[in-house]
Amino acid sequence: MARPPGPQLGFLRGFRTFRRDALGFLLHTARTYGDVAWFRVGPFDIYLLSHPDHVRDVLVAGHHAVTKSRVLQEARRILGDGLLTSEGNTHKRNRRLLQPVFHHQRIVEYGEVMAVYAARASERWRDGQELDLHEELMALTLAIVGKTLFGTDVEEADAQRVAGSLRTMFDMYDRFFMPFAEHLERLPLPANRRFWQAKASLDEVIFGLIRDRRADGDRGDLLSMLLAARDDGGGQETNGGMSDRQIRDEATTIFLAGHETTSIALTWTFYLLSQSREVEERLHRELDEVLDDRIPRPSDLPRLEFTRRVFSESLRLYPPAWTMGRSVAADLPLGGYVIPAGATALLSQYVIHHDPRWYPDPWRFDPDRWEPAAVAARPKYSFFPFGAGPRMCIGEDFAWMEGMLVLATIAREWQFGLLPGQVIDLQPRITLRPKYGMRMRLERR
Repeated sequence: MARPPGPQLGFLRGFRTFRRDALGFLLHTARTYGDVAWFRVGPFDIYLLSHPDHVRDVLVAGHHAVTKSRVLQEARRILGDGLLTSEGNTHKRNRRLLQPVFHHQRIVEYGEVMAVYAARASERWRDGQELDLHEELMALTLAIVGKTLFGTDVEEADAQRVAGSLRTMFDMYDRFFMPFAEHLERLPLPANRRFWQAKASLDEVIFGLIRDRRADGDRGDLLSMLLAARDDGGGQETNGGMSDRQIRDEATTIFLAGHETTSIALTWTFYLLSQSREVEERLHRELDEVLDDRIPRPSDLPRLEFTRRVFSESLRLYPPAWTMGRSVAADLPLGGYVIPAGATALLSQYVIHHDPRWYPDPWRFDPDRWEPAAVAARPKYSFFPFGAGPRMCIGEDFAWMEGMLVLATIAREWQFGLLPGQVIDLQPRITLRPKYGMRMRLERR
């Protein structure tokens, strides 16, 4: 069967094009060639799938026929064999062990900590102060993850080490697409030295938390559960439990997913609010009415309807997880074509979230898109910021709780204005970061 249409790129041109402007390239390819398009990046055959039904067909109905993409396989260099990168029995076992940490009632308990920590962070700010909001929110969400999931107060120095290490390692993202990436890392290049130094620094923090918890005993948090974990299969046991290396891999994954994605989502949310005072005023009215000059509680969230719409619209416009790939293990019929075994099926949240078929005037910040009638009129998977199917993000409820409580806590007291000269550019790495940070001026309400 013939391949679907797509841009004709040479062996290296595909890599250069994708590296230079991945978002623009994917948007152009989808709009030009349709819902199923084929192109090549280096030696890899990529099938870009741009209809919500394809999300269902690959991630839900067809999940048994696909595995993690090559990019996530390469990401094991950062994350190890944690939940995000593991496959088969290892993944099933790890997800089963982590599930109790993300039970709804436990997340509600975390919510109190989230709001208190957000209020504590904002108390340090001053009216008229200029700061990089992205850096501030990274530190805040890291502290929240440390307290709620690891039962510890992450020291500021350790928080900076973790954030700096992740930033350095994320800068290696482009290399994951390069042919012979596994060979390049063996060369004595400055980038390789920076990568391994950053990884060692991150490991020192994580192993320190594990060591302290082994000494302190069970606190009922994530580390305690992993240290106490027992399972009856998978070959993961060391004297009946998980080794420090296995716990490190899961802890690193949680650190990444638990603070990186939410801090980025909140950064983009406050940026959008700074560009739309009308939306911001509506948000403030709701917060004033519901909260009445106090910090929010998890029980307030059902009444913060517009707050949820604001956060949803931010996740649509700037999804932290902007694309996800799956390696096709067996020929997969889809959209009138057959994606052959060995190819990559690429689904992009950024592309589908900006499709005018589902979101008229898709670049406009419009929280009213999330009124119930509008949501019901769209295909189910036209919005999938946390993935879909049996491997969707285990921490989705945690992210919604944290995002809304931090947004409400900070927005009830502060407005943000973009500093003159601040360049807004997207940096699509493992997550969709603001390339040059987010320099803002604070204004107390």
